[in-house]
Amino acid sequence: MALSILGRVVVFDYGEVISRSPSERDRADLLEIAGVPDAAFWQSYWKHRDGLDQGTTSIVEYWRTMAAELGVTWTESTIQELWVADFTGWLSVDPAVFDILSDLHAGGTRIALLSNAGFDFASPFRYSPMARFFERMFISAEMLMVKPNAEIYLEVATELGISPAEMVFIDNKQVNVAGAEALGITAHLFVGAQNLRTFLTELAVA
Repeated sequence: MALSILGRVVVFDYGEVISRSPSERDRADLLEIAGVPDAAFWQSYWKHRDGLDQGTTSIVEYWRTMAAELGVTWTESTIQELWVADFTGWLSVDPAVFDILSDLHAGGTRIALLSNAGFDFASPFRYSPMARFFERMFISAEMLMVKPNAEIYLEVATELGISPAEMVFIDNKQVNVAGAEALGITAHLFVGAQNLRTFLTELAVA
């Protein structure tokens, strides 16, 4: 079913909106490679993630920082294994959300992506099958800032040639939604594909 939202650009987050959350198997694989306790690993994993997403920390630096904090030594091959396991865990998409992207595209709705993600995700995003749906893909590492920094939303709007009021923003984190709304952007907190479809359908007929 085509969804036409004219005069707006719908800007999607990627992680846990378009993508599924990493599976229990994905998480277990990372822990097995890391060889450290669950709680300590994930605390360190998220603590240092902004550096990757802001483009200020390299992939190797990220994992070495974690290793030092966790009191372990990871070889170069282990770091590569950790990166592969982590990276691939974020590539699985939610088919129901993917269908929404397809329906928006079929309806002539302008669509863009704004993801807090490292440089390594830029090419997979842009050369994946889903790339054909998107007018632009904005990767936070390339912008040297992350959501919910107000400047990242404003830069996206400028690059798209629209005002904040002409943007519709979809994200699974309340802090990012609130940051967008503070600028006059229409925003939706993603909690599932059906609620998202309802929200966009209401915009389409408004």
